[in-house]
Amino acid sequence: MRIIDKIYIDGAFVEPHGQEWAPLFNPATEEQIGTVRLADAQDAERAVTAAKRAFPAFSTTTKAERIDMLKRLHAAVSARAGDLVDAMREEYGAPSTFIDFAAPRAGNVFLDMANTLESYDFRRHIGRAEVEMRPSGVAVAITPWNSNYSFICGKLSAAIAAGATMVIKPSEMSAIQTQVVTECLHQAGLSKGVLNIVTGYGNVVGSALTAHRDVSKVTFTGSTATGRAIIQSAAATIKRVTMELGGKSPSIILDDADLDVAIPQVLSAGFLNSGQACIAGTRILVPEPMQGEIEGRLKRAAMAFKVGDPADREVRIGPMVSRKQWERVQSYLRLGQEEGAVLLTGGEGRPEGVDRGWFVRPTIFSGVRNDMRIAREEIFGPVLSVISYRDEDEAIRIANDTDYGLQAHVFSSDPDRAKRVADQIEAGRVIINGAPHEPLAPFGGFKQSGFGREFGVFGLEAFLEPRAVIR
Repeated sequence: MRIIDKIYIDGAFVEPHGQEWAPLFNPATEEQIGTVRLADAQDAERAVTAAKRAFPAFSTTTKAERIDMLKRLHAAVSARAGDLVDAMREEYGAPSTFIDFAAPRAGNVFLDMANTLESYDFRRHIGRAEVEMRPSGVAVAITPWNSNYSFICGKLSAAIAAGATMVIKPSEMSAIQTQVVTECLHQAGLSKGVLNIVTGYGNVVGSALTAHRDVSKVTFTGSTATGRAIIQSAAATIKRVTMELGGKSPSIILDDADLDVAIPQVLSAGFLNSGQACIAGTRILVPEPMQGEIEGRLKRAAMAFKVGDPADREVRIGPMVSRKQWERVQSYLRLGQEEGAVLLTGGEGRPEGVDRGWFVRPTIFSGVRNDMRIAREEIFGPVLSVISYRDEDEAIRIANDTDYGLQAHVFSSDPDRAKRVADQIEAGRVIINGAPHEPLAPFGGFKQSGFGREFGVFGLEAFLEPRAVIR
Protein backbone atom coordinates (compact mmCIF):
# COMPACT_ATOMS: atom_id res chain seq x y z
CA MET A 1 0.00 0.00 0.00
CA ARG A 2 1.55 3.27 -1.14
CA ILE A 3 1.21 6.26 1.20
CA ILE A 4 1.87 9.61 -0.47
CA ASP A 5 1.97 12.30 2.19
CA LYS A 6 4.07 15.08 0.63
CA ILE A 7 3.57 17.85 -1.88
CA TYR A 8 6.32 19.81 -3.66
CA ILE A 9 6.78 23.50 -2.85
CA ASP A 10 9.81 25.79 -3.14
CA GLY A 11 12.18 23.04 -4.23
CA ALA A 12 11.33 20.55 -1.46
CA PHE A 13 8.92 17.76 -0.59
CA VAL A 14 6.86 19.13 2.29
CA GLU A 15 3.93 18.08 4.43
CA PRO A 16 0.64 19.55 3.24
CA HIS A 17 -1.50 21.72 5.44
CA GLY A 18 -4.49 19.80 4.08
CA GLN A 19 -5.72 16.93 6.23
CA GLU A 20 -7.97 15.07 3.76
CA TRP A 21 -6.90 11.73 2.31
CA ALA A 22 -8.05 10.08 -0.94
CA PRO A 23 -7.82 6.40 -1.90
CA LEU A 24 -5.88 5.19 -4.94
CA PHE A 25 -6.96 2.15 -6.94
CA ASN A 26 -5.66 -0.27 -9.52
CA PRO A 27 -8.48 -0.10 -12.11
CA ALA A 28 -7.63 -3.51 -13.53
CA THR A 29 -8.27 -5.24 -10.19
CA GLU A 30 -10.44 -2.67 -8.35
CA GLU A 31 -8.09 -3.07 -5.37
CA GLN A 32 -6.95 -0.10 -3.31
CA ILE A 33 -3.21 0.32 -3.78
CA GLY A 34 -2.54 3.51 -1.84
CA THR A 35 -3.69 6.74 -0.29
CA VAL A 36 -2.72 10.34 -0.93
CA ARG A 37 -2.88 13.26 1.46
CA LEU A 38 -4.42 16.18 -0.37
CA ALA A 39 -3.36 19.80 -0.43
CA ASP A 40 -5.81 22.54 0.49
CA ALA A 41 -6.25 26.25 -0.26
CA GLN A 42 -3.51 27.20 2.19
CA ASP A 43 -1.09 24.93 0.35
CA ALA A 44 -2.12 26.57 -2.91
CA GLU A 45 -1.27 29.92 -1.36
CA ARG A 46 2.15 28.65 -0.25
CA ALA A 47 2.88 27.37 -3.76
CA VAL A 48 1.91 30.63 -5.46
CA THR A 49 3.99 32.60 -2.95
CA ALA A 50 7.02 30.44 -3.76
CA ALA A 51 6.50 30.82 -7.51
CA LYS A 52 6.03 34.58 -7.21
CA ARG A 53 9.21 34.89 -5.14
CA ALA A 54 11.20 32.93 -7.72
CA PHE A 55 9.84 34.76 -10.76
CA PRO A 56 12.01 37.93 -10.84
CA ALA A 57 15.29 36.00 -10.97
CA PHE A 58 14.02 33.19 -13.18
CA SER A 59 12.43 35.52 -15.73
CA THR A 60 15.81 37.11 -16.42
CA THR A 61 17.68 33.87 -17.11
CA THR A 62 19.23 33.60 -20.56
CA LYS A 63 18.09 31.41 -23.41
CA ALA A 64 21.21 29.27 -22.94
CA GLU A 65 20.42 28.77 -19.25
CA ARG A 66 16.85 27.68 -20.01
CA ILE A 67 18.00 25.31 -22.72
CA ASP A 68 20.37 23.75 -20.20
CA MET A 69 17.48 23.37 -17.72
CA LEU A 70 15.30 21.71 -20.36
CA LYS A 71 18.05 19.25 -21.19
CA ARG A 72 18.54 18.44 -17.51
CA LEU A 73 14.81 17.86 -17.15
CA HIS A 74 14.86 15.57 -20.17
CA ALA A 75 17.71 13.54 -18.72
CA ALA A 76 16.11 13.28 -15.27
CA VAL A 77 12.73 12.14 -16.59
CA SER A 78 14.16 9.78 -19.20
CA ALA A 79 16.37 8.10 -16.60
CA ARG A 80 13.28 6.73 -14.85
CA ALA A 81 11.20 5.81 -17.87
CA GLY A 82 10.73 2.30 -16.49
CA ASP A 83 9.29 3.62 -13.22
CA LEU A 84 6.94 5.89 -15.15
CA VAL A 85 5.73 2.91 -17.18
CA ASP A 86 5.10 0.84 -14.06
CA ALA A 87 3.24 3.64 -12.30
CA MET A 88 0.93 4.37 -15.24
CA ARG A 89 0.18 0.70 -15.78
CA GLU A 90 -0.65 0.05 -12.11
CA GLU A 91 -2.54 3.23 -11.27
CA TYR A 92 -4.21 4.00 -14.58
CA GLY A 93 -4.28 0.71 -16.47
CA ALA A 94 -3.13 2.05 -19.82
CA PRO A 95 -2.24 -0.60 -22.42
CA SER A 96 1.31 -0.90 -23.74
CA THR A 97 0.27 0.66 -27.06
CA PHE A 98 -0.31 3.92 -25.19
CA ILE A 99 2.37 3.68 -22.50
CA ASP A 100 5.08 2.99 -25.08
CA PHE A 101 4.31 6.44 -26.51
CA ALA A 102 3.50 8.33 -23.31
CA ALA A 103 6.52 7.38 -21.19
CA PRO A 104 9.27 8.43 -23.66
CA ARG A 105 7.26 11.50 -24.63
CA ALA A 106 7.30 12.77 -21.04
CA GLY A 107 11.04 13.29 -21.31
CA ASN A 108 11.17 14.16 -25.00
CA VAL A 109 8.88 17.18 -24.68
CA PHE A 110 11.73 18.95 -22.89
CA LEU A 111 14.11 18.28 -25.79
CA ASP A 112 11.45 19.37 -28.29
CA MET A 113 11.06 22.65 -26.44
CA ALA A 114 14.82 23.10 -26.16
CA ASN A 115 15.03 22.75 -29.94
CA THR A 116 12.23 25.28 -30.34
CA LEU A 117 14.00 27.69 -28.03
CA GLU A 118 17.30 27.44 -29.92
CA SER A 119 15.92 29.34 -32.91
CA TYR A 120 13.40 31.54 -31.11
CA ASP A 121 14.02 35.29 -31.13
CA PHE A 122 12.70 37.06 -28.05
CA ARG A 123 13.37 40.45 -29.63
CA ARG A 124 12.30 41.69 -33.03
CA HIS A 125 11.80 45.04 -34.78
CA ILE A 126 8.53 46.16 -36.31
CA GLY A 127 8.89 49.55 -37.90
CA ARG A 128 10.20 51.93 -35.22
CA ALA A 129 9.18 49.56 -32.42
CA GLU A 130 11.39 47.12 -30.61
CA VAL A 131 9.17 44.22 -29.54
CA GLU A 132 10.28 42.01 -26.68
CA MET A 133 8.55 38.77 -25.75
CA ARG A 134 8.45 38.68 -21.95
CA PRO A 135 7.39 35.83 -19.61
CA SER A 136 3.79 36.18 -18.51
CA GLY A 137 4.43 35.67 -14.78
CA VAL A 138 3.32 32.95 -12.38
CA ALA A 139 1.54 30.21 -14.33
CA VAL A 140 -0.84 27.53 -13.08
CA ALA A 141 -1.24 24.19 -14.85
CA ILE A 142 -4.19 21.92 -14.09
CA THR A 143 -3.73 18.45 -15.55
CA PRO A 144 -6.00 15.40 -15.98
CA TRP A 145 -5.65 11.72 -15.17
CA ASN A 146 -5.60 10.22 -18.66
CA SER A 147 -1.93 10.95 -19.44
CA ASN A 148 -0.68 12.37 -16.18
CA TYR A 149 3.03 12.87 -16.62
CA SER A 150 2.80 13.76 -20.30
CA PHE A 151 0.63 16.76 -19.47
CA ILE A 152 2.77 17.79 -16.49
CA CYS A 153 5.97 17.71 -18.53
CA GLY A 154 4.45 19.27 -21.63
CA LYS A 155 3.11 22.31 -19.80
CA LEU A 156 6.21 22.67 -17.65
CA SER A 157 8.51 22.60 -20.69
CA ALA A 158 6.80 25.64 -22.22
CA ALA A 159 6.84 27.57 -18.94
CA ILE A 160 10.55 26.90 -18.40
CA ALA A 161 11.37 27.95 -21.97
CA ALA A 162 9.42 31.18 -21.54
CA GLY A 163 10.94 32.02 -18.16
CA ALA A 164 7.67 31.65 -16.26
CA THR A 165 7.44 29.96 -12.85
CA MET A 166 4.74 27.36 -12.38
CA VAL A 167 2.34 25.74 -9.93
CA ILE A 168 0.90 22.42 -11.13
CA LYS A 169 -2.27 20.85 -9.77
CA PRO A 170 -2.48 17.27 -11.07
CA SER A 171 -5.47 14.98 -10.70
CA GLU A 172 -5.70 13.38 -7.27
CA MET A 173 -6.47 10.09 -9.06
CA SER A 174 -2.91 10.01 -10.47
CA ALA A 175 -0.93 10.61 -7.29
CA ILE A 176 1.47 7.68 -7.72
CA GLN A 177 2.39 8.80 -11.22
CA THR A 178 2.72 12.37 -9.96
CA GLN A 179 5.04 11.25 -7.17
CA VAL A 180 7.39 9.48 -9.59
CA VAL A 181 7.55 12.34 -12.09
CA THR A 182 7.99 14.92 -9.31
CA GLU A 183 10.99 12.97 -8.01
CA CYS A 184 12.39 13.08 -11.56
CA LEU A 185 11.84 16.82 -11.91
CA HIS A 186 13.40 17.45 -8.50
CA GLN A 187 16.58 15.69 -9.65
CA ALA A 188 16.99 18.25 -12.44
CA GLY A 189 17.93 20.84 -9.80
CA LEU A 190 15.81 23.81 -10.78
CA SER A 191 15.96 26.88 -8.58
CA LYS A 192 13.60 26.94 -5.61
CA GLY A 193 10.08 28.01 -6.44
CA VAL A 194 10.38 27.64 -10.21
CA LEU A 195 8.31 24.44 -10.03
CA ASN A 196 5.65 23.61 -7.43
CA ILE A 197 3.25 20.65 -7.47
CA VAL A 198 0.19 20.49 -5.21
CA THR A 199 -2.17 17.52 -5.57
CA GLY A 200 -5.71 18.24 -4.45
CA TYR A 201 -9.34 18.44 -5.48
CA GLY A 202 -10.25 20.81 -8.26
CA ASN A 203 -12.95 22.54 -6.25
CA VAL A 204 -10.45 23.22 -3.45
CA VAL A 205 -6.92 23.65 -4.78
CA GLY A 206 -7.87 24.28 -8.39
CA SER A 207 -10.36 26.97 -7.44
CA ALA A 208 -7.86 28.67 -5.12
CA LEU A 209 -5.22 28.76 -7.84
CA THR A 210 -7.41 30.00 -10.68
CA ALA A 211 -8.80 32.80 -8.50
CA HIS A 212 -5.44 33.88 -7.08
CA ARG A 213 -4.55 37.46 -7.96
CA ASP A 214 -0.82 36.67 -8.24
CA VAL A 215 -1.40 34.09 -10.96
CA SER A 216 -1.27 35.58 -14.45
CA LYS A 217 -1.66 32.48 -16.63
CA VAL A 218 -3.72 29.28 -16.41
CA THR A 219 -3.28 26.30 -18.72
CA PHE A 220 -5.86 23.52 -18.36
CA THR A 221 -6.46 20.15 -19.97
CA GLY A 222 -9.72 18.41 -19.13
CA SER A 223 -13.45 18.47 -19.65
CA THR A 224 -15.29 21.31 -21.33
CA ALA A 225 -17.56 21.71 -18.30
CA THR A 226 -14.61 22.21 -15.95
CA GLY A 227 -12.97 24.48 -18.48
CA ARG A 228 -15.98 26.80 -18.42
CA ALA A 229 -15.73 27.10 -14.63
CA ILE A 230 -12.01 27.87 -14.82
CA ILE A 231 -12.55 30.54 -17.45
CA GLN A 232 -15.19 32.20 -15.27
CA SER A 233 -12.87 32.17 -12.26
CA ALA A 234 -9.90 33.45 -14.26
CA ALA A 235 -11.97 36.26 -15.79
CA ALA A 236 -12.19 38.12 -12.47
CA THR A 237 -8.49 39.02 -12.66
CA ILE A 238 -8.18 38.84 -16.50
CA LYS A 239 -5.80 35.89 -16.47
CA ARG A 240 -4.43 34.57 -19.74
CA VAL A 241 -5.83 31.08 -20.30
CA THR A 242 -5.08 28.11 -22.52
CA MET A 243 -7.90 25.58 -22.65
CA GLU A 244 -7.48 22.09 -24.14
CA LEU A 245 -10.91 20.58 -23.65
CA GLY A 246 -13.16 17.82 -24.94
CA GLY A 247 -13.54 16.34 -28.38
CA LYS A 248 -15.81 14.28 -30.59
CA SER A 249 -13.43 13.72 -33.45
CA PRO A 250 -14.61 12.47 -36.86
CA SER A 251 -12.77 9.87 -38.90
CA ILE A 252 -13.88 10.39 -42.52
CA ILE A 253 -13.46 7.38 -44.79
CA LEU A 254 -13.78 8.63 -48.38
CA ASP A 255 -15.03 6.29 -51.09
CA ASP A 256 -11.56 5.90 -52.61
CA ALA A 257 -9.83 4.99 -49.34
CA ASP A 258 -7.73 1.83 -49.13
CA LEU A 259 -9.77 -0.01 -46.52
CA ASP A 260 -6.90 -2.34 -45.68
CA VAL A 261 -5.06 0.77 -44.46
CA ALA A 262 -7.99 2.83 -43.20
CA ILE A 263 -9.86 0.30 -41.02
CA PRO A 264 -6.97 -0.48 -38.63
CA GLN A 265 -6.14 3.23 -38.42
CA VAL A 266 -9.75 4.21 -37.72
CA LEU A 267 -10.04 1.71 -34.88
CA SER A 268 -6.66 2.67 -33.44
CA ALA A 269 -7.77 6.32 -33.44
CA GLY A 270 -11.14 5.49 -31.89
CA PHE A 271 -9.86 3.13 -29.21
CA LEU A 272 -6.76 5.22 -28.42
CA ASN A 273 -5.84 5.07 -24.73
CA SER A 274 -8.78 2.72 -24.13
CA GLY A 275 -11.03 5.45 -25.53
CA GLN A 276 -10.04 7.78 -22.67
CA ALA A 277 -8.60 10.40 -24.99
CA CYS A 278 -9.93 13.80 -25.99
CA ILE A 279 -8.59 13.25 -29.51
CA ALA A 280 -10.17 9.81 -29.97
CA GLY A 281 -11.85 9.43 -33.37
CA THR A 282 -15.22 8.35 -32.01
CA ARG A 283 -17.40 9.29 -35.02
CA ILE A 284 -16.69 7.13 -38.08
CA LEU A 285 -18.13 8.69 -41.24
CA VAL A 286 -18.63 6.19 -44.08
CA PRO A 287 -19.98 6.49 -47.65
CA GLU A 288 -23.53 5.12 -47.81
CA PRO A 289 -22.90 2.61 -50.65
CA MET A 290 -19.92 1.14 -48.74
CA GLN A 291 -21.51 1.06 -45.29
CA GLY A 292 -22.14 -2.69 -45.23
CA GLU A 293 -18.63 -3.60 -46.31
CA ILE A 294 -16.99 -1.12 -43.94
CA GLU A 295 -19.09 -2.17 -40.97
CA GLY A 296 -18.23 -5.81 -41.63
CA ARG A 297 -14.56 -4.96 -41.68
CA LEU A 298 -14.86 -2.81 -38.54
CA LYS A 299 -16.62 -5.61 -36.67
CA ARG A 300 -14.03 -8.22 -37.62
CA ALA A 301 -11.09 -5.92 -36.89
CA ALA A 302 -12.52 -4.81 -33.54
CA MET A 303 -12.53 -8.43 -32.37
CA ALA A 304 -8.73 -8.34 -32.55
CA PHE A 305 -8.60 -5.54 -29.96
CA LYS A 306 -7.84 -7.58 -26.89
CA VAL A 307 -9.21 -6.27 -23.58
CA GLY A 308 -7.66 -7.15 -20.25
CA ASP A 309 -4.64 -6.92 -17.97
CA PRO A 310 -2.51 -4.01 -19.20
CA ALA A 311 0.62 -5.95 -18.21
CA ASP A 312 -0.14 -8.19 -21.22
CA ARG A 313 1.50 -6.54 -24.23
CA GLU A 314 -1.14 -8.05 -26.51
CA VAL A 315 -3.86 -6.05 -24.76
CA ARG A 316 -5.07 -3.04 -26.77
CA ILE A 317 -7.78 -1.77 -24.41
CA GLY A 318 -7.32 -1.42 -20.66
CA PRO A 319 -9.81 -0.56 -17.91
CA MET A 320 -11.62 2.70 -17.30
CA VAL A 321 -9.85 4.81 -14.70
CA SER A 322 -12.53 4.44 -12.00
CA ARG A 323 -15.87 2.84 -11.17
CA LYS A 324 -17.52 6.22 -11.78
CA GLN A 325 -16.09 6.38 -15.29
CA TRP A 326 -17.07 2.75 -15.94
CA GLU A 327 -20.64 3.50 -14.92
CA ARG A 328 -20.68 6.61 -17.11
CA VAL A 329 -19.67 4.57 -20.16
CA GLN A 330 -22.25 1.91 -19.34
CA SER A 331 -24.96 4.59 -19.25
CA TYR A 332 -24.04 5.64 -22.79
CA LEU A 333 -24.15 2.04 -23.98
CA ARG A 334 -27.75 1.88 -22.76
CA LEU A 335 -28.53 5.32 -24.14
CA GLY A 336 -27.32 4.46 -27.62
CA GLN A 337 -29.74 1.56 -27.86
CA GLU A 338 -32.57 3.67 -26.44
CA GLU A 339 -31.87 6.27 -29.13
CA GLY A 340 -32.30 3.63 -31.82
CA ALA A 341 -28.68 2.85 -32.71
CA VAL A 342 -27.79 -0.78 -33.38
CA LEU A 343 -24.94 -2.61 -31.68
CA LEU A 344 -22.49 -3.74 -34.33
CA THR A 345 -20.26 -5.20 -31.63
CA GLY A 346 -19.83 -4.84 -27.88
CA GLY A 347 -22.47 -3.55 -25.49
CA GLU A 348 -23.05 -3.37 -21.76
CA GLY A 349 -21.11 -5.22 -19.09
CA ARG A 350 -17.57 -6.51 -18.88
CA PRO A 351 -15.93 -8.39 -21.75
CA GLU A 352 -16.42 -12.15 -21.81
CA GLY A 353 -14.12 -13.94 -19.39
CA VAL A 354 -13.39 -10.81 -17.33
CA ASP A 355 -14.92 -10.90 -13.84
CA ARG A 356 -13.22 -7.94 -12.16
CA GLY A 357 -11.76 -4.58 -13.10
CA TRP A 358 -13.42 -1.57 -14.70
CA PHE A 359 -13.26 -3.02 -18.21
CA VAL A 360 -15.65 -2.06 -20.99
CA ARG A 361 -16.52 -4.11 -24.04
CA PRO A 362 -15.16 -2.26 -27.10
CA THR A 363 -18.35 -1.10 -28.75
CA ILE A 364 -19.33 0.10 -32.20
CA PHE A 365 -22.80 1.45 -32.88
CA SER A 366 -24.32 1.33 -36.36
CA GLY A 367 -27.26 3.33 -37.68
CA VAL A 368 -26.20 6.42 -35.75
CA ARG A 369 -27.56 9.83 -36.65
CA ASN A 370 -25.41 12.82 -35.90
CA ASP A 371 -28.14 14.34 -33.71
CA MET A 372 -28.05 11.40 -31.27
CA ARG A 373 -26.40 12.08 -27.91
CA ILE A 374 -23.91 9.24 -28.45
CA ALA A 375 -22.73 11.14 -31.53
CA ARG A 376 -22.61 14.55 -29.86
CA GLU A 377 -21.38 14.01 -26.30
CA GLU A 378 -17.91 12.98 -25.22
CA ILE A 379 -18.21 9.49 -23.73
CA PHE A 380 -14.52 8.95 -22.88
CA GLY A 381 -14.53 5.23 -23.37
CA PRO A 382 -14.11 2.68 -26.20
CA VAL A 383 -17.45 3.51 -27.84
CA LEU A 384 -17.60 4.41 -31.54
CA SER A 385 -20.47 5.54 -33.78
CA VAL A 386 -20.76 4.76 -37.49
CA ILE A 387 -22.56 7.55 -39.39
CA SER A 388 -23.25 7.24 -43.13
CA TYR A 389 -23.10 10.08 -45.65
CA ARG A 390 -24.26 10.46 -49.27
CA ASP A 391 -21.46 12.55 -50.75
CA GLU A 392 -18.29 14.41 -49.86
CA ASP A 393 -20.09 17.66 -49.06
CA GLU A 394 -22.38 15.92 -46.59
CA ALA A 395 -19.40 14.19 -44.98
CA ILE A 396 -17.82 17.59 -44.35
CA ARG A 397 -21.10 19.00 -43.00
CA ILE A 398 -21.51 16.09 -40.57
CA ALA A 399 -17.87 16.29 -39.48
CA ASN A 400 -18.29 19.98 -38.68
CA ASP A 401 -21.73 19.61 -37.09
CA THR A 402 -20.43 19.33 -33.55
CA ASP A 403 -19.75 21.55 -30.56
CA TYR A 404 -16.16 20.34 -30.65
CA GLY A 405 -13.19 20.78 -32.96
CA LEU A 406 -10.06 19.22 -31.53
CA GLN A 407 -8.89 16.66 -34.08
CA ALA A 408 -10.11 14.87 -37.18
CA HIS A 409 -8.95 12.13 -39.55
CA VAL A 410 -9.36 11.85 -43.33
CA PHE A 411 -8.67 8.68 -45.32
CA SER A 412 -8.32 8.71 -49.11
CA SER A 413 -6.06 7.18 -51.77
CA ASP A 414 -5.89 10.57 -53.47
CA PRO A 415 -3.57 12.91 -51.49
CA ASP A 416 -4.96 16.04 -53.18
CA ARG A 417 -8.53 15.07 -52.42
CA ALA A 418 -7.66 14.23 -48.82
CA LYS A 419 -6.00 17.63 -48.42
CA ARG A 420 -8.99 19.39 -49.99
CA VAL A 421 -11.34 17.75 -47.50
CA ALA A 422 -8.95 18.34 -44.59
CA ASP A 423 -8.85 22.05 -45.43
CA GLN A 424 -12.62 22.26 -44.84
CA ILE A 425 -12.65 20.55 -41.43
CA GLU A 426 -13.11 22.80 -38.38
CA ALA A 427 -10.53 21.24 -36.06
CA GLY A 428 -7.20 22.21 -34.56
CA ARG A 429 -5.51 19.17 -36.12
CA VAL A 430 -6.46 17.06 -39.12
CA ILE A 431 -4.56 13.80 -39.66
CA ILE A 432 -4.43 12.47 -43.23
CA ASN A 433 -4.14 8.69 -43.71
CA GLY A 434 -2.79 8.12 -40.20
CA ALA A 435 0.22 10.43 -40.59
CA PRO A 436 2.74 10.11 -37.73
CA HIS A 437 2.85 12.48 -34.77
CA GLU A 438 4.57 15.84 -35.28
CA PRO A 439 5.72 17.04 -31.84
CA LEU A 440 6.37 20.66 -32.86
CA ALA A 441 2.99 21.24 -34.51
CA PRO A 442 0.48 23.34 -32.54
CA PHE A 443 -2.11 21.38 -30.58
CA GLY A 444 -5.46 22.75 -29.45
CA GLY A 445 -9.06 23.05 -30.49
CA PHE A 446 -11.72 25.06 -32.22
CA LYS A 447 -15.15 25.81 -30.74
CA GLN A 448 -15.81 24.15 -27.37
CA SER A 449 -12.63 22.11 -27.63
CA GLY A 450 -10.88 25.17 -26.24
CA PHE A 451 -8.54 27.93 -27.32
CA GLY A 452 -4.84 28.62 -27.30
CA ARG A 453 -2.20 26.15 -28.45
CA GLU A 454 0.46 23.91 -26.95
CA PHE A 455 3.83 22.61 -28.23
CA GLY A 456 6.43 24.20 -30.43
CA VAL A 457 6.53 27.95 -31.00
CA PHE A 458 2.80 28.33 -30.40
CA GLY A 459 3.07 26.60 -27.03
CA LEU A 460 6.05 28.73 -26.04
CA GLU A 461 4.30 31.98 -26.94
CA ALA A 462 1.29 30.99 -24.83
CA PHE A 463 3.51 31.87 -21.83
CA LEU A 464 4.86 35.11 -23.30
CA GLU A 465 3.54 38.65 -23.59
CA PRO A 466 4.78 41.08 -26.27
CA ARG A 467 5.98 44.50 -25.10
CA ALA A 468 6.71 47.23 -27.62
CA VAL A 469 9.13 50.12 -27.05
CA ILE A 470 8.73 52.76 -29.75
CA ARG A 471 11.38 55.39 -30.45
